[in-house]
Amino acid sequence: MVKLLLILLVLWLIMRFVMPLVLRLVVGKLVKKQAQRFGQQFGGAPFEAPRPGPGPTRPGSGQVHVDYVPPRQKPQKPKEFTGGDYVDFEDVK
Repeated sequence: MVKLLLILLVLWLIMRFVMPLVLRLVVGKLVKKQAQRFGQQFGGAPFEAPRPGPGPTRPGSGQVHVDYVPPRQKPQKPKEFTGGDYVDFEDVK
């Protein structure tokens, strides 16, 4: 009985902690392989993860220049509510 529980515990630990790591590796390789096939099929370059490059190479790149800024208008105050029309309610039976 103890041997069975020990085997079940070891199997549970393998399924809980080891299998997700193995599946992540296998699925990651499959995704990369499919991306390479896709790139070859449509004439693109093979899939590569984007690499962080050096900062901006041109002087002034990364800056925003705005040619036109519309003038700001003051928000209009809502008109004071003077009340609505009286509608007589009739109960229809």
